[in-house]
Amino acid sequence: MKYASSLELQIKTLPDEPGVYQYFDKDDKILYVGKAKNLRKRVASYFNKIHDNGKTNVLVKKIVSIKHIVVPTETDALLLENNLIKRLQPRYNVLLKDDKTYPWICIKREAFPRVFSTRNMVKDGSEYFGPYTSGKTVHTLLDLIKELYPLRNCAYDLSLTNINAGKYKVCLEYHIGNCHGPCEGYETEVEYTKKIDAIREILKGNFKESLKDFRNHMMRLASEMKFEEAQKIKEKMETLENYQSRSTIINPKISNIDVFSITSDEAMAYVNFLQVSHGAIIRSHTMELKKKLDETDLELLELAIVELRERFHLMSKEIIVPFEVDLGKDLVITVPKLGDKKKILDLSERNARFYRLDQMKQVKIVDPERHANRIMQQMKKDLRLSVEPRHIECFDNSNIQGTNPVAACVVFKDGKPSKKDYRHFNIKTVEGPNDFASMEEVVYRRYKRLMDENQPLPQLIIIDGGKGQLSSALKSLDELGLRGKIAIIGIAKRLEELFYPGDNIPLYLDKKSETLKVIQYLRNEAHRFGITFHRDKRSKGAIQTSLDDIPGIGEKTTEVLIGHFKSVKRIKEATEKELEAVVGVSKARKILQFYNKE
Repeated sequence: MKYASSLELQIKTLPDEPGVYQYFDKDDKILYVGKAKNLRKRVASYFNKIHDNGKTNVLVKKIVSIKHIVVPTETDALLLENNLIKRLQPRYNVLLKDDKTYPWICIKREAFPRVFSTRNMVKDGSEYFGPYTSGKTVHTLLDLIKELYPLRNCAYDLSLTNINAGKYKVCLEYHIGNCHGPCEGYETEVEYTKKIDAIREILKGNFKESLKDFRNHMMRLASEMKFEEAQKIKEKMETLENYQSRSTIINPKISNIDVFSITSDEAMAYVNFLQVSHGAIIRSHTMELKKKLDETDLELLELAIVELRERFHLMSKEIIVPFEVDLGKDLVITVPKLGDKKKILDLSERNARFYRLDQMKQVKIVDPERHANRIMQQMKKDLRLSVEPRHIECFDNSNIQGTNPVAACVVFKDGKPSKKDYRHFNIKTVEGPNDFASMEEVVYRRYKRLMDENQPLPQLIIIDGGKGQLSSALKSLDELGLRGKIAIIGIAKRLEELFYPGDNIPLYLDKKSETLKVIQYLRNEAHRFGITFHRDKRSKGAIQTSLDDIPGIGEKTTEVLIGHFKSVKRIKEATEKELEAVVGVSKARKILQFYNKE
């Protein structure tokens, strides 16, 4: 099925993450809300085939734009989808438009509290845990709690006055062991409260201590030969260990607040906004801001918050942000460090990061040249170069205690690897482990050859190492008369320090900088290319050490022997007939004579 190029671009750049997607028509009216384990694959599936359902085909034709919200898990996506459908009532959603919600587990606010499942939250001070997307999980939790901590399930008012007055009598639940009879004072409120505290920890997900009780209960049943009952407890424990205790998407403790976060690069900032109402996310929006005067994240976030609150008519009195902002005395500013509010902030930051990645992917697809130009301009500025580094070469040495020393040179053009220009070097003039002398030799050989062949020289050379390796490379450039004609820097691994010739103070780039990422990519690629070559050389050398010393046994014969016997040790242990069968009589005798002398 054909669809607009802008829509195609949006689909290609969707993340491979769980989340919720929203379809909009040409009037920016919501058509459909859906959930996905993998956003890109799920959304693309709408457009790559003709659907059997006519309604779906009509929906696809009307889609003009797509928005998405990334969430941590598939369960969160399910809950957020349910919430958005009920609020937005999209035309093409049917299943979740009713008022049915997911179940919660309630600890009632009363004397001798009851614990039960409910779909309706009543704001009377009771505690609610969930919501749960699986009814099985709710029933398993309640059954397990009931077996381990017998509680009352009656609706009596068990005030101390009523109990002392003997107003109630124990029921059948007491006689069959499901309740300890607090209605007649057989169980004190202190004892009962201890059980409620343990249950509260289980529902929060902190059930390590309780698991010990569960296991003891299971072992006690097993020791009493009640194996079927013990197996049931074991199965319920396994289910309990796998359940997710709380959702980030819906939390009754967080109500009517706005969440703002920011991520930025050298040219742009992206501010994500989540609106939370009655414990649930009801809106998400990401705003782009173009930097003009090197504005800080603080300045841009304050500007964006004012704009977004005005645009969406936000009236909440509390906002959650990643750092302190100054927006007047009427707003409560919260900068969470942990807990549920921190989880909501993390979700907002995650959506801002994914939005930025989506935008960068779209630029790469639509205008790759513009993307490369932007990176080159940024590298020129960050590294204080006189020209854009369109051609970069990076060197790395590799050896183990001086054995099999090699070096690698990788080449990047317009910020991308040019693998046909990669080069390996065997170190020829240096003996022993001397990285400085090896670097000097390799740099000299590389640029001597380029000059002899009238090949273009790079605008930037990167040396993998600190000041020592950089100084060695500079000696070669001096000898070739290239110092000052090619920019050269060294990168030290520990703190990602960049060293310049004649400057003892290193340059530190922002960890988020695209310039640093390109340099790290170069360094890692040089290391990978060099270490692969070194391993190949080392393994080849290890195979050939003793066989190479046998007169009349060449490289091809060695390969045949190793291919058949798999190791030098087996060749030594082989009989004359076994060797003759592989390499013939003459060569077999030479091999036997050589190893017998050894």
